[in-house]
Amino acid sequence: MERRILELVATDRIEIPLSSMDQKLRRTRLSLGSEISDAIGDRYVGERVFARVVDEDKERARGMKEAIAEFEQEFPKYGAVLRGKIAEKRITRERHLYFGVNEGKRLSSDDYMSVMQSIGLTPAVANALYPDLMEVSRKLAKARQEERSVIVGKYEEE
Repeated sequence: MERRILELVATDRIEIPLSSMDQKLRRTRLSLGSEISDAIGDRYVGERVFARVVDEDKERARGMKEAIAEFEQEFPKYGAVLRGKIAEKRITRERHLYFGVNEGKRLSSDDYMSVMQSIGLTPAVANALYPDLMEVSRKLAKARQEERSVIVGKYEEE
């Protein structure tokens, strides 16, 4: 049991800085995605990378199940009406920025080091982590497609 608790403490302590870095990367990814989608119009094809903006309609159900269940208990007649309204679907339009690396092209170590330093890693730490991060990234890349996307806008259809 001691070993499991030690493992839990270590996991928790490692999770905190990694989560912080993850949040910085997510904010940067969303910010860059929005900035790029506004600047490129529909499509960009560069020497090493590409990006394209696509609007997609998504059907979304309305939420807040717990509040509705409570309301329905207090006011059964009105709760049933409310549940029916919530069950209606609404269309949400999402704007996606799809991006990736052109066939036969690669990012340089400087590209990665710049990002790692932007989230607070020192050059020495970024340099030390780089080989292991690239190895994990290569293994994960085999399991997913190379083109990725980020949602850069969301609005509902009326």
